[in-house]
This record gives sequence, structure tokens and C-alpha cells, in this order.
Amino acid sequence: MYGDYRKYAQDILKGIEERGVLKYEREIISRQGREIETSGGRKLLNFCSNNYLGFSGRGDIAKGAAESLERWGFGLSSVRFICGTQSIHKLLERKIADFTGTEDAILFAACFDANGGVFEPLFDENDAIISDELNHASIIDGIRLCKAKRMRYSHLDMTDLEAKLNEAASSRFRIICTDGVFSMDGDLAPLDKICVLAEKYKALVMVDDSHATGYIGKTGRGTAEYFGVTGKIDIITTTFGKALGGASGGCICGRKEIVQMLRQKSRPYLFSNTLPPVIAGGVLTALSILEKSGSSLISDIREKSGYFRKGMKKSGFDIRDGETAIIPVMFYDEKPASAAAQKLYDKGFYVIPFTYPVVPAGKARIRVQITAEHSIEDIEQLIRAFSEVKLKM
Repeated sequence: MYGDYRKYAQDILKGIEERGVLKYEREIISRQGREIETSGGRKLLNFCSNNYLGFSGRGDIAKGAAESLERWGFGLSSVRFICGTQSIHKLLERKIADFTGTEDAILFAACFDANGGVFEPLFDENDAIISDELNHASIIDGIRLCKAKRMRYSHLDMTDLEAKLNEAASSRFRIICTDGVFSMDGDLAPLDKICVLAEKYKALVMVDDSHATGYIGKTGRGTAEYFGVTGKIDIITTTFGKALGGASGGCICGRKEIVQMLRQKSRPYLFSNTLPPVIAGGVLTALSILEKSGSSLISDIREKSGYFRKGMKKSGFDIRDGETAIIPVMFYDEKPASAAAQKLYDKGFYVIPFTYPVVPAGKARIRVQITAEHSIEDIEQLIRAFSEVKLKM
């Protein structure tokens, strides 16, 4: 029987390759960081990591994780409510709730699991979920698991959001869902305006701050801090797999009663193993470092990101305005984006083309990400390399 399916799969994969959207996985043989080494001994400047603060390869964070490994062991072979809750898990929940300015927090294996497990326990067919059309795939999948009415508003469009809130007026509960920082474009959800509409229409607000936690806002506490609405967001989901050390794990922070309900009913929490204590220890170390020295790192990232945007625009590239470290260089067509990424790799720069279905068809790009580890000289080299590739293409 598999012979028929093999032919089907081969045809699909051939079509993906011919369209220039086949995704390759290059093997890295070094730690994550500003410079990485790929198999074959090739050293490259890395401009496509979510390692915004440069924490992923830091020795002091690895030391904190190692100490946790020694103290608490490798894993628990259990879910939280059976025999999978250690003191270090409760400590991390208290720390991340305090960091985000919320009442309580609950840990998950990943933020994808957090978004997959947040809606179904809280809402049903009597309720309405109103979601930005460009929200992350994990939010979309989480909403699909819920029986609530699903509504989408145009990206960052507050007029359309208000129209959808009016349309959902008969629902028992309404919740507005948005990314804090949108991962493909690097733009910010206007949480101040969203909170005004939420108060007007008595709606809850949920924000996925995965690309914000650690470096957005004056002290890195995310988009709520950036827009001055700390304490007004009902649910914040985020990850430990980006700025906060880059390993894995995620959480939901929010109102106390909401977190308590999720502990009782969220399926990814109830049926998945506890977050490994080694990761909890590393994240706690990352939070401690951030609270002591994060402000200087955050301002440094902002300055360098602005420098790259300005330089690329001056060189004639299609760069979207923004204030985050995510800077998409737009190519629109898939094949030129893939070809340019390969040429940049050959020049010693690690960047990745983003093509369908990661982004909509016809919106191909190379997403550049600036970190605290990059120097101005690194950024100038990348701008020159982009310009040289552009001339050759």
C-alpha cells in the first residue's frame, strides 16, 4: 500500500522544490551565538536567531542549568499533578508571574502547548474569540480546538476589531487575542488601543509575547510594559525558548482564577511531562541576569536594529518600519529569496528565506534578527553583503 503513497509524497516534495520553497536543515556543530559553525567547519555570522539578548550560549546560564541538573535531576517521568512538581517549578512560576506583572503563572513544555491549551478549558460555544488575522500558528491551532465562535479582524485594524466586538455582542464572553510582536513582520500590536476597546466592550485580552519577553519594554517585561498597560492584560502566553536562554518551555501568566482553571483542565498541561528542572534552572538564571543588567542590553538592541534598518533602506531594499529586532527584507518571490539567502551563506552570513507556508504566498522574505551580541561592524558587513548580492541578481 505504501507504494502508492510514496509516489504521492514524492510528487508533493518535487513540487515544493520546484517552487523554491523546500526547507533545508543545516547542521550546526557549535553553540548558538553571534558566530556559529556548520558541519564542514564553515564559520558564519548568525543573523536569524531568536537569541535576542545573547543568552543562549552564555556560560553563566549554562552553569545555572548545570547546578539545577545536579540538584534536581534530569527529569521527573511524570506530569505535574502526579509526582512532577518540584520546588524549582513553583519558584519559576512565581518569578515569571512577577516579571510579567501578573497574578499567577503555569508552566508548559512549550509556548505552542500553552497556546494549544489556553482556549478550550476557558470558553465554549456561548463565547467568542476575536483574533488578529496574522496571529501565530499556535494561536490558530488552539482556537480550532475550542468550540467558541471564531472571528478574525484585519491585522492591527482597530476599526475592524471594534466591528467584530459589536458583532459578538450577544456572546457570553469575548476575548481579543493577539501576538505582542508579530514574528514575521516584527510589528507591535497596539495594546493600549486594544485595552481601551476591551474595557468598552467588556472583553478579555490575551497576548502571546514570545517575541517580546526579555527585550521589549524598558526593562524587557514585554509589550504590556511597552504600551503602559501592565496589569490590564488578562492572559499572557510566552516562551523561554527565545530571549530567556533559548532552550524550550513556555508558560501562561494571568489572572489567578484563570491559571487555577488551566491547572484543572488544560490538556497539554495535564497530559505532558513536567518541564525538565535543568531548563527551569537556566531560565531562573536568565531572569536574574536580565533584572540586573537588562536595560543596557535592551537599549543596545534597539540602537543596532535601527542602524540596520536605516542602512538597508539607504541601499534600496524594501524594509518595513518598526522598533523590534525582527527586520524582514522583502523579496516577495520565493526563488529570488532562496537564491539570495544561499549567496549570503556563501559570503559567510547565516540567514534563512521565509517562504510559503510560513508566510503567505507572494510574501517571501529573508528575516534578519539583530541580537545584543552583534557589533555595528557585523551589521555593516551584512548590509554590504546584501548590496553585493543585489547587484549580482
